[in-house]
Parts: sequence; C-alpha cells; structure tokens
Amino acid sequence: MKPYVILHMLISIDGKITGDYMNTQTASSLCEEYYRINRAYQADAYLCGRITMEGSFTQGKKPDLHPYKGVKVPREDYVAKQHGYYAISIDPHGRLGWYGSEIKDEDPGYDNAHIIEVLLENVQDEYLAFLIDKGISYIFCGTDKLDVPLMKEKLHSLFHIQKILLEGGGLTDSLFLDADSIDEMSLVVVPLVDGSKEGIDLFAGKNCPLQEYELTACEKLPQNGLWMNYKKCNNTERL
Repeated sequence: MKPYVILHMLISIDGKITGDYMNTQTASSLCEEYYRINRAYQADAYLCGRITMEGSFTQGKKPDLHPYKGVKVPREDYVAKQHGYYAISIDPHGRLGWYGSEIKDEDPGYDNAHIIEVLLENVQDEYLAFLIDKGISYIFCGTDKLDVPLMKEKLHSLFHIQKILLEGGGLTDSLFLDADSIDEMSLVVVPLVDGSKEGIDLFAGKNCPLQEYELTACEKLPQNGLWMNYKKCNNTERL
C-alpha cells in the first residue's frame, strides 16, 4: 500500500531518541549526518507526532481559537493546496499553534513543506476554522483512534504522496509499527549510552508486535557513529 514509509531516526546505543546524550558535541555532529541522509532520501513528505512538531517547529505556541468561537465546520478532509512537499503532523486533538501553512526551517530538508494535520473526528470546530484560516490542509483518520492504513490511503489519494520519512517521536513510531506500516528503517547511531529515565525509547508504545527486518546497508560515520538501513522481510515464517 502506498505511500512507502521509512523510519529515519537518530538514536543512542541503547535505543533512546531523547536524553542527555543529545546535548553532546558527538550527537550534534551526527545530527548533521542525519540531516544529510534525510535530504538524500528525497521523500515527498516527513511525518512527526505532535510533541516533536511542537519542539521543532511551533516552539510550544498554542492556537488562538477565540476568533472562531461558535463556528461550525463539517467533518470533511480539507486540501488547502497541492504543493509537492509536505510536513505531516499527527495531532489527533488539534493542539498545535501553527504560524502559517508552511514550515520555516534553516535546513532545506524541512523548509517550505506544506503542513497537513492528521486529526480525529472529535476535534474542536474552532480548531478546524483556525487551520482553514491559516491555509493548512487536514484529514480525518478515525473517530476515537487513529487509523494508519486510512491515513496512508488519504495521503496518497489526496496529495499524491509516494514516500514518507517517519521521524518520531516514540509514540508515533509505535503507532506505525503496530499498524505494520514501516517498510524501511534508517538509524543513525550515536556512540553513547543514555541511562537517564527521562529518555524516550525509539518505540515508546506498549506491546509492539514482533517484526523482522533485513540489514541492507551499514556505514561508519564520523565521531564513531553508524548508519544502518533495514528493510522489512516479506517472509515471516521464522518469527
């Protein structure tokens, strides 16, 4: 099923995607390798959860919904524009306070991507009006729980997206793993162990299913880092 999903993450040796190790010079250097690999994939879109989007792009800004009080908006997908490059935000309850319809970032691998909000149908009408006013596209992918196959179908049919880079956080990664929707994994490993309890695991969700991937590439990076690429095995008889 299209689109093709590549999990692309920076991790510590013990599988953390956040933690004290991120504040080191080693991690900073390998972040540049992470961004380089990101650009090399030439994906049509990148996808992140609400917390990741908040930390990276909205800086905690809350949406001002007062101007839209009492507005009623039908539960219909909204395509603000066809753009060719997208930032897909998993924001089920509509909490992100976007500044505009496109991402503004110094890294060309993220800059100028048109925002698509992925929502549940119980989101506030006022938030939908806020998104329309900002020129931000949105799609509904479930009533009480996000439906990943439906999400992928809509992203392909409405926006013609073929390839997505899935870039966290841990709950969002787990959401796609649970739905058997990660076709490939691209992991940049920082040569540090982060034992802090605050660090988030690559797959932070509970009861993730057992799945098998084949190592297809491995490359040593500067600062003793490592890039590993895995593709999902079609044959699951060994599991």
